[in-house]
Amino acid sequence: MSALAQRAARLASPRTALVLGVAIVLLAAAALPLSIVGHDPSQGIIVLPFGVVGYVVARRQPRNPIGWILLAVTLVFLLSADGSSYAVMHYHKGFHGLPLARVGVFLAAWWIWLLLLLPLPIGLFPDGRLSGRWSLVVRAYLAVVALFLLGATWQDVTGIVARHIRVDSGGELVSSSGGSAGGVAMGVVAVCFVAFTLVCVGRQILRYRRSTGVARQQLKWLLTGGAMSIGGLVLAMAISTSTNPVVRAVGFASFLSVVALPVGIGIGILRYRLYEIDKLISRTLSYALLTGLLVGLFAGLVLLTTRVLPFSSPVGVAASTLAAAALFSPLRGRLQRLVDHRFNRARYDAEATVAAFGSRLRDAIDPETVLGDLAAATRNSLQPAHVSVWIKE
Repeated sequence: MSALAQRAARLASPRTALVLGVAIVLLAAAALPLSIVGHDPSQGIIVLPFGVVGYVVARRQPRNPIGWILLAVTLVFLLSADGSSYAVMHYHKGFHGLPLARVGVFLAAWWIWLLLLLPLPIGLFPDGRLSGRWSLVVRAYLAVVALFLLGATWQDVTGIVARHIRVDSGGELVSSSGGSAGGVAMGVVAVCFVAFTLVCVGRQILRYRRSTGVARQQLKWLLTGGAMSIGGLVLAMAISTSTNPVVRAVGFASFLSVVALPVGIGIGILRYRLYEIDKLISRTLSYALLTGLLVGLFAGLVLLTTRVLPFSSPVGVAASTLAAAALFSPLRGRLQRLVDHRFNRARYDAEATVAAFGSRLRDAIDPETVLGDLAAATRNSLQPAHVSVWIKE
């Protein structure tokens, strides 16, 4: 092992993870008052789950680079959020006596680190090992990202040392340099980012189709968390322009669904309650479908009773509410069985085994047959290591 690798192995320790975790806590604590006075008080919330998961993974598995990547992107993004708020306070909020305001402007553009490095935990999941052609793909992407970040950093450094600078409403430097070359570089990096992200996701989907056992459950956590995060972000962006307070609250809750991605990564790597993913998927799908059906039914009944039938609005709303409440339990049971049949086969098969045993028990007379069926039903539904039946004399 080379001296550089030995030094990196010594640095990747639980103590280093603790230091980075403390730094993240301090930056997050500073972000709240700065962002309230500055501009956006919610921008730092999005990365805290990534930092928590990164800290836990780095402490439990120091040799796994995913934990360190999550810690790094969280730390850099919080530095960017704090610097951005600090710069806004100095240049746009009237706090002209603040020292080192240009350092805040320089840090404000570091949010790009989170965007460019976020595909890496997905591509390296779950153990962070590189092999074969995939190693070449990851190294090529990192080389492109490193060149772009070096160029952007040099441009920011030369910009903030100028005598007069312009700062936009987000605290970032407004620079007229770069021209067409900067636009071309940004376009190349954007294409590489999109391509690398799609390759990472496609690689994990192919691995999921070929995997079994623990590896399949790990990938299921990752893909489920990613799907929930993407779906929530798409919904949040779709309703972001609404002025209705209820719709805006739904949009904010959908935006927070991005937490599902780091949670899925953490559970998949640490294998904590790994096999609960089937239950989570089935419950989420069943209640989402149930909510959609009940909301559609309620809206349809309200329109029917108030616009078509001669009922007043309060009576129509009350009748629609009672109808939706009466249909909640049977609809939930039916949807749960349908979803379990597709996404939670273990529970569905266990219930089918128990129901079949109950039907045979009504007609069985021979004790030996009953005991055999009981042992078989227990084995098939609960899958214990050993089954035995004791009968008191």
